[in-house]
Amino acid sequence: MIISSQLTRLSLVGVTLGLSLGLSLAASASDTPAQTSAEIRRTGFGVPHIRADNERGLGYGIGYAYAQDNLCLLANEITTVNGERSRYFGPDQFTVEERENLASDVFFTWLNTPQAVAGFWQAQTPPVRELVEGYVAGYNRSLSERRVQGLPPQCQGDWVRDITTSDLVKLTRRLLVEGGVGQFAEALAGATPPQAVARASSAQAAFQVAATRMQRFALDRGSNAVAVGSERSFNGRGMLLANPHFPWVGGMRFYQMHLTIPGKLDVMGAALPGLPVINIGFNQHLAWTHTVDSSRHFTLYRLQLDPKDSTRYLLDGQSLPMDKQTVTVNVRQADGQVRAISHEVYSSKFGPVVQWPGKLDWDHQYAYSLRDANLDNDRVLQQWYAMNRAENLKDFQATVHEIQGIPWVNTLAADDQGQTLYMNLSVVPNVSVDKLAQCSDPRVGLQMIILDGSNSACAWDIDPQAAQQGIYAADKLPQLLRKDFVQHSNDSAWMANPAQPLTGYSPLISQDSQPLGLRSRFALDRLSALAQAGKVEAADLQHMVMDDRVYQASLVMPDLLQFCAADLGTDAKTLAPLCASLKAWDRNANLGSGLGFVHFQNVMEALESVPDVWRVAFDPRDPQHTPRGLAVDHPQVAKALRAAMLASAEQVKAAGLKPDSRWGDIQVVSSGGQQTPIHGGPGTLGVYNAIQSVPRSDGKREVVSGTSYLQVVTFDENGPQAKGLLAFSLSSDPASKYSRDQTQAFSRKQWSVLLFTEQQILSDPDYQVQTIRRQDAKVAAQ
Repeated sequence: MIISSQLTRLSLVGVTLGLSLGLSLAASASDTPAQTSAEIRRTGFGVPHIRADNERGLGYGIGYAYAQDNLCLLANEITTVNGERSRYFGPDQFTVEERENLASDVFFTWLNTPQAVAGFWQAQTPPVRELVEGYVAGYNRSLSERRVQGLPPQCQGDWVRDITTSDLVKLTRRLLVEGGVGQFAEALAGATPPQAVARASSAQAAFQVAATRMQRFALDRGSNAVAVGSERSFNGRGMLLANPHFPWVGGMRFYQMHLTIPGKLDVMGAALPGLPVINIGFNQHLAWTHTVDSSRHFTLYRLQLDPKDSTRYLLDGQSLPMDKQTVTVNVRQADGQVRAISHEVYSSKFGPVVQWPGKLDWDHQYAYSLRDANLDNDRVLQQWYAMNRAENLKDFQATVHEIQGIPWVNTLAADDQGQTLYMNLSVVPNVSVDKLAQCSDPRVGLQMIILDGSNSACAWDIDPQAAQQGIYAADKLPQLLRKDFVQHSNDSAWMANPAQPLTGYSPLISQDSQPLGLRSRFALDRLSALAQAGKVEAADLQHMVMDDRVYQASLVMPDLLQFCAADLGTDAKTLAPLCASLKAWDRNANLGSGLGFVHFQNVMEALESVPDVWRVAFDPRDPQHTPRGLAVDHPQVAKALRAAMLASAEQVKAAGLKPDSRWGDIQVVSSGGQQTPIHGGPGTLGVYNAIQSVPRSDGKREVVSGTSYLQVVTFDENGPQAKGLLAFSLSSDPASKYSRDQTQAFSRKQWSVLLFTEQQILSDPDYQVQTIRRQDAKVAAQ
């Protein structure tokens, strides 16, 4: 993700019901019972421990605390998911994700129709509804209090308003489609029939940005996870490392909290904005985390168009009209006036038509529809709440089997009995290997699944055991229960544990015999070394991240140094400083690591596209150790390497970096006019502590995503023992004392104890408590 200067269930609900229920959503917060209350106890770093007697009170406390720390962030995201950015900020400004406001508004207005929002809300259980309703009331109370004090500078304007339950539904639906149609917002908003006049002025640039964002989806939303079982752990109980890599700004920024309903719920961890549940965390008996999976959560369909009309398509030989939905967006004009602009979104029975110039063209012969399985996933909040309350690993696994609400991530867990679990039980289209062979063009490959939209037999299969039509049932998806370990770093399910490879699945679920990412290879290498050394301790899991080892360096540095030692001819003088820095580099991504790390990044990035670059090619029989080495004796590789080194020398000179520059001088994160040096580096180089940063005009690099919430959880006879950090800190408000404190601790590699028991919480020197009651807020408003 790039930093910007600015910050369906469609079919089952009738229009009348949708509109009336939609109106009831807006009013629900005002109906909150007067006795709703919550206790917010904050400890070190401002971490809120929220306790209430019921779900409504708990949601009330969550919304209130979240607004105290991230009011402007949530207000901004609410504006986005309501398709109102053009109205308030103009159509040509950009979202945090560098998406043009108008395209964003068209997409979210299409996604979050009153019918879709009402259908989602109708499907929720009473406890989930109470959590959401409480959250709305708590956020609105906090907003009211902040208005009296004065809103922060970054969220002053009429776009900041009280929220409703429908706003949180829209936010949740946005989360659901992050792994599918959400990546095609520009392609949906820009799709026009071939005879229509398309907006062409900035279209190509917008699609280039969108293409870059799609390629970086797994980088910005990646993760590492390791669960160690009784056979390997120091005390025979389970252990878990959670290391999600998520954006440091915007709607995917984690929030740390501890939630308690006495006798019913006691869970701690991190949640995404607007969600009244823990996404990654631990309770008394188990700990879990997620990693972005490699499964496909959508398919494209190539529509064969009626030669007489490019808005009609042929299905089983019959010409059918595309559905046409008018999407209206209010747009602020240059003179400040607001004008309604309408756009037609066309759809086939396989989903909305998307158009990507040069890739998915809509011409007189073909068009492309996209079907996203998560558009019908109304179970996601129920899923996480059930996981939060699970009392053992068996119950935990059973809730995922039954509900199937996980959208686009794997799940890894460990419990106090020493068991570990890997599950790739997300929402995946039911398209078998045989159906792929019959319905897809093999020349396209498997990077993007494109099925034949002229044949109804190519629709997704329906399994009566699945939680929704058209997805795989849970028992058909990869899962592994072991007592040694499971691990994952965004590859397929194949090598979660090499002792028991997971194979034989549809390519939409998992592909085996493919090269592993370097973070996975590092994890397997480190776990193997730990097994030889003895039992695994909690500190060992911390070191996997905090050592900041650049794993790729162990595979190629001997060849790079060999190349440097050879006769470089007329380039020898120019490359001498670069080669010296490579030789002196400690092969880590620490704050003190030298300029050699910058050169290494530049060189390896340039070599990514060079054919036959590896000295030892990938061997599916040895995926943990291949490919490796650089084929520097091959003329074409040597030529490319020399060019990459010369280019890196120029880049470093242009950036103004000095021979004694250190990584901590270069990679930073800014907040409130202050900078904090950040260790870690690109996960593509095998840096387990994956950090994504983008170049700045001053030669530095600004962190935009990567290691976010960290936790290492072990268990003993007293329950969970946890340490962790929220790398970007609790608050996104630069004026908050909680906006940089954990970031500085992360920079120093100082983890903190995650306070879970009453004794730990009450004895914390930073302990403070605030009790909020709905009745008090009503009295104050009178």
